[in-house]
Amino acid sequence: MLAVLDYLQKCFELYFRYEQYVPSYSEALDILAKDYLDKIDLVKLLNVEDEEIIKLMAKKAKRITELNFGKVILLYAPLYIANFCENGCVYCGFFKLRKYPREKLSLEQMEEEMLQIKNEGIDSILLLTGEDRKNSPFAYIKNACKLATKYFSEVSIEVYPLSKEEYEELARIGVIGITIYQETYIKKDYEKLHLFGPKKDYEFRLYTPERALKAGFKTACIGPLLGLSLPKLDVYAAILHADYLMKKYPQAEIAISFPRLRAANTEFKTKHVVSDKEFIKFLLVARLFLPRIGINLSTRERPNLRDALLDICITKISAGSKTTVGGYLGKKEDSQGQFEVEDRRMVTEIIEVIRKKGLRPEFTNWIRGVRPYELL
Repeated sequence: MLAVLDYLQKCFELYFRYEQYVPSYSEALDILAKDYLDKIDLVKLLNVEDEEIIKLMAKKAKRITELNFGKVILLYAPLYIANFCENGCVYCGFFKLRKYPREKLSLEQMEEEMLQIKNEGIDSILLLTGEDRKNSPFAYIKNACKLATKYFSEVSIEVYPLSKEEYEELARIGVIGITIYQETYIKKDYEKLHLFGPKKDYEFRLYTPERALKAGFKTACIGPLLGLSLPKLDVYAAILHADYLMKKYPQAEIAISFPRLRAANTEFKTKHVVSDKEFIKFLLVARLFLPRIGINLSTRERPNLRDALLDICITKISAGSKTTVGGYLGKKEDSQGQFEVEDRRMVTEIIEVIRKKGLRPEFTNWIRGVRPYELL
């Protein structure tokens, strides 16, 4: 099997052959009638603009989601434990040169935040930091993960890329998942957007999910940040990256997410605004091409859009999210967070919406990390 960098390069070559190809109505129907799609079908569906075809895509996506996942929506909450960062990502609220309070939680403060999240019914947590090994060293992250496994059945991380050995240490204490966004798969744009810092290494970041999965992690969520570069090409690359991981690591649960760029109190202005129509189409195409992929939807999106997508193609959503350090107990302005949240509803409100749509809110994933006591 080709290394992922070589694989994606070949995928890009195919994409550019069909970049401008818009299928006719009848051809699109023929593609939707297939049980399995190939890479050319993928490009063609990404080029569809006909709203009637998109509606048919939604109907098929809904059937596929129910067949593979039932009527279940998994809920999780992100917990930002530190916002120190060494990177020069021009679009990010954690940008090193941005002047605003930097802080990190003590273990005692983390526990208070975790108890608040737990009291809201959440049993799946995502721990996040900026990329700064000095202020948020691996030992700090490991201790946070140990603490989280006391309260949550599913603990995942979204931190700076680690070594395989570090991931192995976290897997042994019960961490099961990694979220890592490539931001953009288009290397020339990636290099322009990341001016300095460890994140400037495109390839090290690209191979991060594989280091975690080889180390024993059970889940991995990947994707681009839509708006940084050509959205359609980024979505195409992310879908095929996910497909690559699913085939290479069949024992793992792979998920994908397409967060759209949101205001982060930086001077960065995107040239690639993704409309709601385009965003919905991207999610539908991901479901059609990868029937068994998990699809996550964050609070970056506004409530009515999140609600509309719940019973069509989504499997996991964040709820009651705060993007500030210590945000669950303390009242902090969004300007101190990594990005602005659009869906500010409480967990109980989101649960009510899920149930009204005939779905079941779930708080415990079927995949569990291995607890230390289970090794005895």
